[in-house]
Amino acid sequence: MLLEKIENVNDIKKINKEDYSALAQEIRNFLIEKISVTGGHLGSNLGAVELTMALHLALNLPEDKIIWDVGHQSYTHKILTGRKDGFDGLRQFHGISGFPKRKESICDAFDTGHSSTSISAGLGLVKARDIKGEKSTIVSVIGDGSLTGGMAYEALNNAAKLETNFIIILNDNNMSISENVGGVSKYLNNIRTASSYLDLKEGIYNALKGTRTGDNMVNRLRRAKSSFKQLVIPGMLFEDMGVTYLGPVDGHDIDGLVRVIQEAKRVKGAVMIHAITQKGKGYAPAERHPARFHGAEPFDIETGIPSHPRNEANYTDVFSTVMCKLGQRDQRIVAITAAMPDGTGLKRFRNMYPQRFFDVGIAEEHAVTFAAGLAAGGLRPIVAVYSSFLQRAYDQILHDVCIQNLPVIFAIDRAGLVGSDGETHQGIFDYTYLSGIPNMHICAPKNKWELSDMLKFALQLELPIAIRYPRGTAYAGLKEFRAPIEYGRAEWIYKESGIALFAVGSMVKTGERVRELLKAKGYQASLINGRFIKPIDEPAVMEACRDHKLIVSLEENVACGGYGEKILDCMNRNGKNNLYLNISIPDAYVEHGNVEVLKQAVGIDPQTIVERIERKLAGENP
Repeated sequence: MLLEKIENVNDIKKINKEDYSALAQEIRNFLIEKISVTGGHLGSNLGAVELTMALHLALNLPEDKIIWDVGHQSYTHKILTGRKDGFDGLRQFHGISGFPKRKESICDAFDTGHSSTSISAGLGLVKARDIKGEKSTIVSVIGDGSLTGGMAYEALNNAAKLETNFIIILNDNNMSISENVGGVSKYLNNIRTASSYLDLKEGIYNALKGTRTGDNMVNRLRRAKSSFKQLVIPGMLFEDMGVTYLGPVDGHDIDGLVRVIQEAKRVKGAVMIHAITQKGKGYAPAERHPARFHGAEPFDIETGIPSHPRNEANYTDVFSTVMCKLGQRDQRIVAITAAMPDGTGLKRFRNMYPQRFFDVGIAEEHAVTFAAGLAAGGLRPIVAVYSSFLQRAYDQILHDVCIQNLPVIFAIDRAGLVGSDGETHQGIFDYTYLSGIPNMHICAPKNKWELSDMLKFALQLELPIAIRYPRGTAYAGLKEFRAPIEYGRAEWIYKESGIALFAVGSMVKTGERVRELLKAKGYQASLINGRFIKPIDEPAVMEACRDHKLIVSLEENVACGGYGEKILDCMNRNGKNNLYLNISIPDAYVEHGNVEVLKQAVGIDPQTIVERIERKLAGENP
């Protein structure tokens, strides 16, 4: 097998040219085999095989640098840099990451995980190279989906002023996670079939620059060249910005890609190579269903069907159902997503109420301010977004929504530990980054019925509010406890004495198990469903302090700025000296792995919590 010859970086250069196609097929077979077991980003990686091979053939890593936007398409890069033996542990605890990691390999130039960052990072590496007097080639690889994010254009605006080489590869597969939307997608569609052109030689400019006559001639040539390009290639947005454009080129033609990369290396400035690729290429199920195979669970290779199909509804399913019902009752309700109608559960709402559904592309900042405008116009916007991605719009939440106290509802999916995507995707900071914003309200449901109740309550509140719920199967327990939701009030589930467990969101289920373990050991324990993280139920805290020796807070958020700090602050302000224990995630980034394994690793699993409680009661520091 050709793949067996790839053990270290640059080993691909030892492969005979006539064997490139065979190697590409072996890589695809390898990826399908491994990801069918571990799960992972399949479609994007199958589409980038030849492009990655061409980069490794044209560049000299690790001296040259590749920055992968998002990074979910970097699996072939990992294989070609000597990490194929690690794919059995892909995205598993202490295994290799599904994204580029500098600590994992010297060939990973920049850690990524969120969209639209690669051009900014690449430009920084270019400037660092130039200041240090180095000669390396810097390449940023960005997808057409990521070009819907405004940060990419902020970076292009700066890159246009470069007078040294910087290569940007636009990996254009007409997809982000779901099908692309908006003007950028339409623009790229218009030029995908256009012919390339020969740029004027940089040497002519160099010969003319430096004198008044020469500079005037350079400017005239550039204006004439720009006019000619407008006739040859309609739109030419990138050239108009000052970025040399090469393409479109076939993103699956290795020889052609190598040639155009070598040509791009000679450009004295920013240059964009527009490569057309097919998401899911080489695997029929992924070609037919690219969105489903963007982030695939383990699956049967023959059919593409998940190996462990879900039998129970998850929180996203519950949100989807409730949204459709609410949309039928209230014509003011509108839904906004940032390129994730499937992932956030809004696909059904889109199909039922297309005029009240808005997919803004990978543009969380715009999504939030757009929602603020909708709210100011008298509608009731619900922004459905993953916790990790909402933090990209922090200024807009603070400045555009909360200062005006606008009734925008944030439906925050994938909150808490999300597992295999690791540090960049763990939703463990939202309590913290939202709590400090005046006028913001935060709540979290204990089970699937409470998610429905909270959405209905939020629509009555007429204030900014975030509803935070986890990834995975929607908890069906504690069904008999469904007291009406009241503003800022907690729900007493079990009321005893001794130990008071104040739990919020997903940790109510954990608290129920902790209480069972404590009862088996002879302890008395109350369980309180906090419901609201901001504002907390201070009267409930005071009541618990009267009847309980130990107050314990449980949250799936980092300790700093979280729910537990608010409980402790309340106790301190009211002069309560009860024993107190904060169960939360340490103030650190949490790596990838199975969620239950991660909970044990960070100490928020039931058994560890019980051990910490017993040590606290014994006077030890847990």
